[in-house]
Amino acid sequence: MPVTGIGGFFFRAQDPQALSAWYLKHLGVGAPEGQFLWDQQAGPTVFSPFKETTDYFAEDKRWMLNLRVEGLDALLTSLKAAGVEVVTKDDWDASPEVGRFARIHDPEGNPIELWEPPAGG
Repeated sequence: MPVTGIGGFFFRAQDPQALSAWYLKHLGVGAPEGQFLWDQQAGPTVFSPFKETTDYFAEDKRWMLNLRVEGLDALLTSLKAAGVEVVTKDDWDASPEVGRFARIHDPEGNPIELWEPPAGG
């Protein structure tokens, strides 16, 4: 296959500089100002279009960013301490072989799913 992975994720923002800084500070995603590359760890990536009628994420959003994480509990504690609303549901974690999940929104309301794959996954 000629495609080896996702090369970038581009989206509109009301304040791109502030939003970039938020992602870097709270999630470690992105690169410092003036830099463009974020070297990330290799691992599984899910690429999955959903039906137009899905209730998996907000009806008024066309996409949801899913970030693969390590140490989900510590990250959630840090986010809550920073005033970020965190949503978890027991049924999201009902399949341990898939991993654990939480949801947050960035300051502009964009949905973010945090996914901690199972150990060794």
